[in-house]
Amino acid sequence: MESITGLSFEMMRWPSGAMQPGTRVRVVQDRSWDGRWASEFDGTIDATIVPLLVRNPLAQPDEREYSVVFDTPQRDAGGHGPYRKAVIWERYLEEF
Repeated sequence: MESITGLSFEMMRWPSGAMQPGTRVRVVQDRSWDGRWASEFDGTIDATIVPLLVRNPLAQPDEREYSVVFDTPQRDAGGHGPYRKAVIWERYLEEF
């Protein structure tokens, strides 16, 4: 069995209950800090990565991270970019 970043393809099935590729989302800023991005913007969940649980002590219980393609290129809060897509934690995504 082949693997990518240490995970077998068997482990990379799309999780039930996760937002599906093609889901339209708004990337929102965190109210408690300036956030990762310079502004809020729209994008689409894509299938580049399977949404995995965030492995970080700051993550919320069962929080996933998603690959999001942006409608228009975006700069981060530090002015770097423009970026066309990124992996974003679920708490910063609102479906519409």
